[in-house]
Amino acid sequence: MKLADAESKMQKTVEATQQAFNTIRTGRANASLLDKVQVDYYGSPTPLKSLANISTPDATTILIQPYDKSSLNIVEKAISLSDVGLTPSNDGSVIRLNIPPLTSDRRKELAKIAAKYAEEGRVGIRNIRRDAIDSIRKQEKASEISEDESKDLQDKLQKLTNQYTTRIDQLLADKEKDISTV
Repeated sequence: MKLADAESKMQKTVEATQQAFNTIRTGRANASLLDKVQVDYYGSPTPLKSLANISTPDATTILIQPYDKSSLNIVEKAISLSDVGLTPSNDGSVIRLNIPPLTSDRRKELAKIAAKYAEEGRVGIRNIRRDAIDSIRKQEKASEISEDESKDLQDKLQKLTNQYTTRIDQLLADKEKDISTV
């Protein structure tokens, strides 16, 4: 594994962690809360965002307008069954999700979930580092690179790991601040 490959994988891990953070409800309406919702549309699981226009008309409401009006009930059912934790209200043409204010207990719970996602991201980065170091050691053992080159690559890899772990820590700090200030 080349250093550039490891860096690319680490960047993707940070992006995946950011997407996971986006699915955490902070008390403010955000269309990305529904990113993980799958609708059983004509027998196949389909992402909600490909079946409906999702908008946030104000800070406490998410508005879902299905492109196909006949799918309104299955979209509403999918939201109810999802782990979003919101109750949809259907007026016959659109679905509204009202975002209630967060209680202090719920804020603590969401902060724990965010910390869990951050730890998963850090573990992913460390796994990438481990795989890259194994690859470097194999190259050294096969005499493809010298011991000095191996040490230099491992040092650079550790710096990359620290850099991307710091990014995840910053994302976590931002998300915790977001959760606590709404």
